[in-house]
Order: sequence, then C-alpha cells, then structure tokens
Amino acid sequence: MREIAVIGAGYVGLVTGAGLAHLGHRVRLAERDEAKLATLEAGGVPIYEVGLEELLAEGRSSGRLTFHADNKEAAEGAEFVFLCLPTPPGPDGRADLSYVEGVIDELAPVVDDSAIFVVKSTVPPGSVARFAKRLTELGSGAAIASHPEFLREGRAVEDFMNPDRIVVGAFTEEVAHAVTSLYDPSTPAVVTDPTSAEMIKYASNSYLAARLTFVNTLANLCEAVGADIVDVIDGMGRDHRIGPHFLKPGPGYGGSCFPKDTEALIGVAEDAGYDFKLLKAVIEADSMQRERVVEKIRQAAGGGLRGRRIALWGLAFKAGTDDIRESPALRIAQSLTREGADVVYYDPEAKSPDLARADSALEAVRGADVLVVATEWPEFAKVDMTQVRKLMRGHRIVDARNLLDPAKVRAAGFDYVGIGRPLA
Repeated sequence: MREIAVIGAGYVGLVTGAGLAHLGHRVRLAERDEAKLATLEAGGVPIYEVGLEELLAEGRSSGRLTFHADNKEAAEGAEFVFLCLPTPPGPDGRADLSYVEGVIDELAPVVDDSAIFVVKSTVPPGSVARFAKRLTELGSGAAIASHPEFLREGRAVEDFMNPDRIVVGAFTEEVAHAVTSLYDPSTPAVVTDPTSAEMIKYASNSYLAARLTFVNTLANLCEAVGADIVDVIDGMGRDHRIGPHFLKPGPGYGGSCFPKDTEALIGVAEDAGYDFKLLKAVIEADSMQRERVVEKIRQAAGGGLRGRRIALWGLAFKAGTDDIRESPALRIAQSLTREGADVVYYDPEAKSPDLARADSALEAVRGADVLVVATEWPEFAKVDMTQVRKLMRGHRIVDARNLLDPAKVRAAGFDYVGIGRPLA
C-alpha cells in the first residue's frame, strides 16, 4: 500500500483515484469544486461513467479513498502526487498549463523530497522538463514524471483495469519503476523519457482524430459515387493492417480530448518550426463534416429550417457518457436553432439547459418534421419505428451515426438519409 494524493476530481482524477484505491493504495482525492466535493462526500457520483459508482463505493467503504477540499492536506505525506488537472486550449489553441503550474507551485513546499509528482494531465512535449526545473527553483527535491492517461469516456473504468498499456516518462529508471510498481506487474508498460511520453499522448489522440476524419471524408465520397460506406469499411477493417476500430462515420469527433489535443499539437509543431499541414487538414475536414450533416437536415426539412421542429436523438459527444464538451450533436443543435429551428432532444444521460429536453425518445419525435440520430446510444436502435412514424409530422430521418436499419426505417414509411449510404 502506497500513500497517493490525486489532485483534481474530473473524469481522469475520479477514475484514477478510485482505481488506485481498488489496487490497494491509500488515496486522498482533492477537489476544490464545493458542489462536486459535497456530492462525493455524500456517496454520490458527479459524472456518468459505467462502473464508477461501484468503484467509488468500494474505495469509501474500505477506507482507502478519502476526499479533501484542500490540496495541501491531501498531498502532505504522500509518496506520489497525481496531477489530474485541466489543460484547456488558450486563445491560440495552445494548451493552458496554468492549473498544473499553479498546483506545482502550491505543493512544492509541502511534499517530501522523496515524493514523486505524476503528471496525468495532457501537456505539450517538454512540459515535464520545465516543471522539473521549476521544482528545483522552488527548492523542492521531489521528482516528477509524465504518466499520460488513455481512458475512453464511457469505458474509463474498464480501461483503467485492463489497459492496453501504461506509459511512463521519467528522467531516471528508479522513478519510472516506482510509478509502474503502483500497478499489477502484468500490466504492459512503455517506459521512456518524459518528452516522448508526452508526445505519445498527443500522437495517439491526433492519429485517432485523423482516422475518424478519414472515414468521414471517405463516406462523403461514397455518397458521390454511389457506394455504401458500411460495406466499404467492413472490407477495409478485415485487413489486419487496418483493423475495424475507429472506422465508423458520423458527424465529426468531439469530447474533451480530440478537439483540444489536435489544436495543441499544431501549436507544438509551430513552436518547433514545423508546418503540420496534415493535421490542419484533419481539423478543417472535421468542421466541414458537421456542416454537411446540418445541410442534410436542412434539405430533409424542405430546404429551410425556420419554424421546423427537429427531434434530436442524443446530445452527448458519444454513447456511454453524459459529456457534451465539444459534442458534435450539441454543435449541430446550436446550428439548427440559429437558423430558426425548434429543436427538442432526448439523451439518456446528457443534458443542456439551453435546449428543450423530452423525457423519452418517442416523446422527442412528437410533431417533429425531421428526426436526427446524433449520438449512437444503443437504445435508439430498438425504438419501434412504426410508433415513431405515428407521432411525427414529417417522414424524414437523418441518421448521422448510421445506427438505424435503413430497411426497417423505410418499411415504416420514412425517407432515410445516412452518412455515406445510398439513398435507396
């Protein structure tokens, strides 16, 4: 059992803290958001994440997981201080490191010289080297390592328990071994220098964003030539060099990582004197994809949106989470309302105070001119489309996730428009 402080109770901090407690460590989780902290102390969970409620309950009941409002209180006497803090994009797209830097400045005088700061936050390559210099300037003998997270929202607990790999970037083998020893010895580990570890995180997210964008643009080409993207990606994905993952076309990528990390990596490249044209093209194509979906909805509504009622199934950026940060579904809804549409959405978990929310998928379609499937929640594929047809005023469906069965939808009396799929 090791003494660990986790600073920040967001998606990463909550799963990391609860997961480390599950592994047998004593974890003190610090969070300054009073409402979030009160929820945690009362036994609640401030976010929706499959399996997290049970994991937090286990940590509380075992006594290995405690919650604190004060960072110094959590960090005092800790052997490891995990920094799980936001690094939002600044005005120029580059990562804002002020939260991480502020906590390092705050805790450097508190932690023991034998302690190790563990940077889970996504930071540009070279950041941990600068943090190490700052610790020295502050008179701290504590070490610091990069240990980026690779948790998928909706499957974060599963990813923590059964990771493809963990990545640790350290200046010494001793520090790297100390961090990897927190996990089961069978856990695959990539041990490297801090800058390379930081780059692994950005490279992974940017590659996945590029892969998603490629399949979206390929779907657009399929529409132009009359091919079916579903069959195309089936044939592609069976090639072991390609594989089936991240080959599902949709309205563009979203969430807290891909949009900001692609922009931040362009900033890293520019600072290094390199013009990352490929990644710039990815970002431009992703933005255009959402507009293409809006245009599909516009045409389905008869060429204009003013006064049209649009039912939106899904608001989260993907199924399995309540996160609407940079959600393509939300951005589409905002575009529709700007053009005068009346948007009513239903999502099993996600909410927005700025849009009208229905209590069910069927209630959302009542009186709608167009139905848009914007998030791939499995329950939407199970809805009785004959009932949907009875409730809707219009007869057009824009399936931005290719979730529904086109044959069943058409059999119920609808015109079906997917992404990269033949019109008939």
